[in-house]
Amino acid sequence: MRITTYYRLEDLYKKYRGYISTKELLEEGFSNRQIATLTEENYLEKVCHGYYWMLQCGYEKPYDYKCIEVCLSDPRAVIAMKSACYYQGFIKSEPDILIVATERTDRSVINMKFPVERHYFSGGNFQYGMKRVETEFGSYNIYNIERSFCDMVRLNDEFMIEISNQLKVGTEQYERLLGYAERLKLNKRF
Repeated sequence: MRITTYYRLEDLYKKYRGYISTKELLEEGFSNRQIATLTEENYLEKVCHGYYWMLQCGYEKPYDYKCIEVCLSDPRAVIAMKSACYYQGFIKSEPDILIVATERTDRSVINMKFPVERHYFSGGNFQYGMKRVETEFGSYNIYNIERSFCDMVRLNDEFMIEISNQLKVGTEQYERLLGYAERLKLNKRF
């Protein structure tokens, strides 16, 4: 490959923050062959279909890179249950598997380099408790603590005990939790 290709790649490091799409690479004048060569030479790392991490851009991947990459793969996916609790600081150790939620009708392929467990939710309750997290490297969807806890109760997840110790009866957060439990028809378990 010509040396000018590498110079153009260095210009991209200044313009983009770590992640770049195939579309953006093509718009910047790179060919599919050049993209493949840059991937083989460890200048680009393919994270999912259509997206790359620029390995020599001078940035380290953020601690929540798994969340960002899953949502690059499927923008409608939501980080859920114990994964959501970890990324919001309620669980100390990172779960081995990233748990995501999608609507029952969403059949997007989520093929990542790390293990992902997918749960399908009905459309009526899917967006309930969801919030969007914006970072300098990208954005992702995540369920709040109350929604995540309710989903863990519904599935009898062992991490719910660790979280329940932090939720104090009578607090505003506990009241929100009861509201979520009622909405998700789990109030008999509380």
